[in-house]
Amino acid sequence: MIGERRELARAEALLAAGRPEEALRELAMLPADQATDPAGFALRAAALGTLERWEEAADAARAGLGASGPNPVLLGQLGRARHELGDLPGAERALLDALALAPHDVSLLCAYGSLCMEAGQLDKATKLVERAAAQAPAAAVVYATRIRLAYAQGKDREAQRLSQAYVAAYPEDPAAHAALGGMSAVRGQVGPAYAGLRQAAGAAPASSEFAEAALAARIASHPLLLPVRPVLRFGPVKVWLAAMAVMVGSYLVGLPEPLALALVGTWVAFVAYSWIVPPLVARRLRRRWR
Repeated sequence: MIGERRELARAEALLAAGRPEEALRELAMLPADQATDPAGFALRAAALGTLERWEEAADAARAGLGASGPNPVLLGQLGRARHELGDLPGAERALLDALALAPHDVSLLCAYGSLCMEAGQLDKATKLVERAAAQAPAAAVVYATRIRLAYAQGKDREAQRLSQAYVAAYPEDPAAHAALGGMSAVRGQVGPAYAGLRQAAGAAPASSEFAEAALAARIASHPLLLPVRPVLRFGPVKVWLAAMAVMVGSYLVGLPEPLALALVGTWVAFVAYSWIVPPLVARRLRRRWR
């Protein structure tokens, strides 16, 4: 038993250090007759989730539940895995079962709040996040969930402010830097976006999500994409509508023909540039990134 606990402690330390593959190897060394500890299943599911191997994470959580019976930690991990796999009803069942066992668990409240956000139930999500924040306002999971909620509500400035507070409270947490980088990107601040996402990707090399986001931010921050940053910030539809408004307005005010032609030519050149240059820059940077 002592050896088992030591191996579990080593696996937990490896996972906390961002080394999920090594944690899984440590867990694989548990003797077969001692591998049914719920903590071992929970660590295995957490490591697989860190590696974004969600189907395997769900299987590990289910195996733990089968071996040990109802367990709020394993049910929470099963709920998150089902959520990531797109099975929202399955995720809800698991999270409600977990909350029935641990109704005040902050991580479970936040997980269910995130699920409600994805289902478009923002009022319900708000109540769940408020319950979690009332118990642990400075918890990392509470920061992360409040950021997602503010973004879902269209409060980009508030989400960025919360992201800055998250980084200040947890400067070593890659998720905090990813949140700040992501919200900076949403607000069109490409330099801070790349800085935050690059730091997150470097601190969590197992996360393909962080790596892809950092690469996207690197592409967006390239000097050749400076002319098309309005498209990246506001989207092509809004930029097109703004351009049409300008051209129609110029016609209504009787802009001289040479200036009107120059305006149209500038728009055509801009459209061509936005179609041609970003894919070329992305292709070149992706080759170098690998």
